[in-house]
Amino acid sequence: MKVGIVSYGTYIPRYRIKVEEIARIWGENPETIKRGLGVYQKSVPDLDEDTATIAVEAAREAVARAGINPEEIGAVYVGSESHPYIVKPTATIVGEALGVGNEFFAADLEFACKAGTAGIQLCIGLVSSGMINYGLAIGADTSQGAPGDPLEYSASAGGAAYIIGNKGIIARILDTYSFTSDTPDFWRREGQPYPSHGGRFTGLPAYFRHVTSAAKGLMEKTGLKPSDFSYAVFHQPNGKFPSRAAKMLGFSSEQIKQGLVVPYIGNTYSGSSLLGLAAVLDVAKPGDRILLVSFGSGAGSDAFAIEVTDEIESLNRKPEVWEKIKGGVFVDYGMYVKLRRKIKVR
Repeated sequence: MKVGIVSYGTYIPRYRIKVEEIARIWGENPETIKRGLGVYQKSVPDLDEDTATIAVEAAREAVARAGINPEEIGAVYVGSESHPYIVKPTATIVGEALGVGNEFFAADLEFACKAGTAGIQLCIGLVSSGMINYGLAIGADTSQGAPGDPLEYSASAGGAAYIIGNKGIIARILDTYSFTSDTPDFWRREGQPYPSHGGRFTGLPAYFRHVTSAAKGLMEKTGLKPSDFSYAVFHQPNGKFPSRAAKMLGFSSEQIKQGLVVPYIGNTYSGSSLLGLAAVLDVAKPGDRILLVSFGSGAGSDAFAIEVTDEIESLNRKPEVWEKIKGGVFVDYGMYVKLRRKIKVR
């Protein structure tokens, strides 16, 4: 492919809550939670932050870094499972805020946590066909977890935006491969405030089957093997799953370390694997190859083989993702439930 990443941007809310604080409320042992999930704290959106504001901030950073005219962006796709409106696209809000103009493709995407990578694939197709010069794909979420549910320890907020084009490419997309099935591991019906999860379906039948199948399919398609990659990034619902998936596929802990951000910001759902990729691009050097594999419940995975180019050296990559992670402000559980609007007033 003569298409790749031209620029990227990220946004992580500044508020954080520690596992110990959530465990204190529910009488749980925080050390057991941390060992079980591999998560120590998570990000918390402010009262005025939602998927739209997160997407806009990440996109603005991506555009500023690229130094392109926003009107050259011909498509805006926002992947999320927490769009602020049931009927009213987030993508149009982002396009208006960026000054994209009126002549662009726009759509909201939803496939649990892999909707952002689905947007990248759409942009690849549109750029490759010559229909647009640049496409903007965003994965952003303010994920939900019911009070007292295990998800409450990891469900967080954040997002990443990627500009896809065929010139000024900082990381070329060598190929992509998807693996999909109807696996009911996680769902949220219309009108329900919190999702449900299928317990035994969540691990092997869902996450591990799809992530490993997509990764293997891509490597078979491209002729690449784990040792050909400098870095690997997998969807991060917790700290344990991506580490186990890496081991199953033959990747080392060193290859996934840079992109493993979930222990300190939680699971940002559609932003999860894309924030991990951004953390890797922050330090990547020309010639480095990166394996990216997303996962969305329901269920499917998108895998990408990416090769960093010389152009990355001229891109302003500050502030880095890990710098943003370190800048958090911690809140107690009372402030957390206020910020997440968990207290319902009749």
